[in-house]
Amino acid sequence: MNIMDFNVKKLAADAGTFLSRAVQFTEEKLGQAEKTELDAHLENLLSKAECTKIWTEKIMKQTEVLLQPNPNARIEEFVYEKLDRKAPSRINNPELLGQYMIDAGTEFGPGTAYGNALIKCGETQKRIGTADRELIQTSALNFLTPLRNFIEGDYKTIAKERKLLQNKRLDLDAAKTRLKKAKAAETRASQLNSARLEGDNIMVNFSYMLNLLHVKWLKSEQELRITQSEFDRQAEITRLLLEGISSTHAHHLRCLNDFVEAQMTYYAQCYQYMLDLQKQLGSFPSNYHSNNNQTAVAPVPSASSNVICSSALTSTSSLVITSPSNLTDLKECGGSRRARVLYDYDAANSTELSLLADEVITVFSVVGMDSDWLMGERGNQKGRVPITYLELLN
Repeated sequence: MNIMDFNVKKLAADAGTFLSRAVQFTEEKLGQAEKTELDAHLENLLSKAECTKIWTEKIMKQTEVLLQPNPNARIEEFVYEKLDRKAPSRINNPELLGQYMIDAGTEFGPGTAYGNALIKCGETQKRIGTADRELIQTSALNFLTPLRNFIEGDYKTIAKERKLLQNKRLDLDAAKTRLKKAKAAETRASQLNSARLEGDNIMVNFSYMLNLLHVKWLKSEQELRITQSEFDRQAEITRLLLEGISSTHAHHLRCLNDFVEAQMTYYAQCYQYMLDLQKQLGSFPSNYHSNNNQTAVAPVPSASSNVICSSALTSTSSLVITSPSNLTDLKECGGSRRARVLYDYDAANSTELSLLADEVITVFSVVGMDSDWLMGERGNQKGRVPITYLELLN
């Protein structure tokens, strides 16, 4: 029974406090009550914390969009995270594209120029997909997680203490209002009491009312001292928490550096993968014409292709650099020679022969053919091949 009485009294006290705060808040909004202003330093800290929270949320959400553009996948990852379960691994877009390219190249035939190129591109795309997966994991661990911990942890604590400070301020202002009203009522009662003659029958009632108002005034003063002390204590707690925002900024700066390093590693890997792919595919002519308007100009290999060619020549003693005199002898003698292909070449039309790097074909000269071209033969396939893509073998 005593516990029930205590709960009822506590509930009634809480309801009275809530009503007092609601009345004070409403009167402040209507301009009918004074409001205790926080000091400038505390206001600045509160503004800084709110600004940090807003921009941290925006940066975090947009980073998630950058790392995972698919909104359905983001929702799925969010659900698994809330359920404290690991999300199933799914193939990403570069990996899927790479698999399609590999399957297409296998279907067309690895021995064809197009099929071989598709397979090489597909393998590179899958490497990029792996690098993309590593970027997402590293960024989530070193960048997104600290930001999310601030929003869901530190800032929630700050918001809780800030709300408590607001309630303590309303209690303080309500106490000030009650004390002000008690003083005003006591002053009016004193004036009425001094206007009465001694011995009057009503004098006793006024004296009683005056004493009652005086007691109420003393009680209001005591309540004001208590609420002022609680407000000051809560303001100090809130200030100490808010001053930690500077440390939060320093921590987020380190996390930002980690994110930049992860991106730098990712883009460097992608660049290297594409550079290697370009070397594998070889250097193609800078301008292709349509099949209806073909010219007989031989393609010129790029500098990177020449480097590959030079390194291949110096590492293989059995190869002979194709010099102009050798080509002239070949054209004059009219015979055939075996030649090694330096880098891939895709035929521009049906009169040309596609080439794969490092394969060996038979070449010979045809009367009336342009000096920059030879006729190449691979099994039953024949076609024109550019001289600059070949080196004759002994």
